[in-house]
Amino acid sequence: MGLFDSFMNKAKGQFIDVIEWVDDSRDTVVWKFPRYDNEIKNGAQLIVREGQAAVFLHEGELGDVFMPGRHELTTNNIPILTTLKSWKYAFDAPFKCDVYFVTTRQFLNLKWGTKNPIMLRDAEFGPLRLRAFGTFCFQVKDPGAFVKGIAGTIPDFDQSMIEGQLRDILCSRFADALGEQKIPALDLAANYNELGGKLIDQIRPEFNEYGLELTKLLVENISLPEEVEKALDQRTKMGVIGNMGTYTQMKTADAIGDMANNPGQGAGGMGMIAGLGMGGVVTGAMQAGMNSAAATGATGASGGAMPPPLPGAVSYFVAINGAQAGPFNLELFKSKVASGEITAESLVWKEGMAGWEKAAGQSDLSGMFIAPPPLPPQ
Repeated sequence: MGLFDSFMNKAKGQFIDVIEWVDDSRDTVVWKFPRYDNEIKNGAQLIVREGQAAVFLHEGELGDVFMPGRHELTTNNIPILTTLKSWKYAFDAPFKCDVYFVTTRQFLNLKWGTKNPIMLRDAEFGPLRLRAFGTFCFQVKDPGAFVKGIAGTIPDFDQSMIEGQLRDILCSRFADALGEQKIPALDLAANYNELGGKLIDQIRPEFNEYGLELTKLLVENISLPEEVEKALDQRTKMGVIGNMGTYTQMKTADAIGDMANNPGQGAGGMGMIAGLGMGGVVTGAMQAGMNSAAATGATGASGGAMPPPLPGAVSYFVAINGAQAGPFNLELFKSKVASGEITAESLVWKEGMAGWEKAAGQSDLSGMFIAPPPLPPQ
């Protein structure tokens, strides 16, 4: 090789003919094309692949942005950069500028979650502490704005450098949205999609400020504190069991059947049955107590509970001053008439009547409202 050939090869190495980025990573957002003091010559080829954009910066100022395709770098197709460099005419000399390749595909399955519980007031349970987590996706919507405002001069910018900031925005806005919706805690699971949709609408403008777009937001779970979940499980269990007495009888019958099939259980099986029997006694006593309290709602003048009426005795309920009173047997009813508390127009009802009627219209009461004739003259 002669001296002239060596000189020509060295001169060719000073200029960049092809500018491209073969992206073999999954998390790189911005990659700076390495110049190493080499210059880009007029007519160089720029290759931008699908899912990429190329951003040109000259001395920190945003120049041209190229989308996917093959581009020849000439004065005609880089007008902004030409204006920045004040090239009034076609340039033949090589030029220097920073070239950044930006990934415009979506970054998927990024995790978000609340760092601390969200305090909320629930209509059914009162104050609650909730935690939530899910996934989100984003992509670069405005490559020039993202490079200029976020990536800056960082030659290799990956998603971890922006993911934390995006996650903080999501968690903060999620707390606001959850409080504003006032969805009952037991209905949250049915509203995950609605919450995700409202969050996207609220957060989209903030992502746009970074040149980004929030493309997907999923709420995967909203959880209650462990102790509250245990209480809810117990409440659900009691609802499934239903009548405690019937449940105890069923378990006792099951235990007897097990003993019949396994005679070797002996005293252990008898102890289990005795325990179930005691549970049935306690349950029966509790039920009897509740029934007794419900049956003795009326009280006498002394404040003690009144016994139910004797079998066969007639008792009437009476509307006194707009409120139901009684039941009164005939003797007590007569005393109320004498005191003026009950009149012939008072509404009464007893078992077997279709509805409330006037007292004077009842055969066994009408005589109580007949006044005696005046005394004869002396």
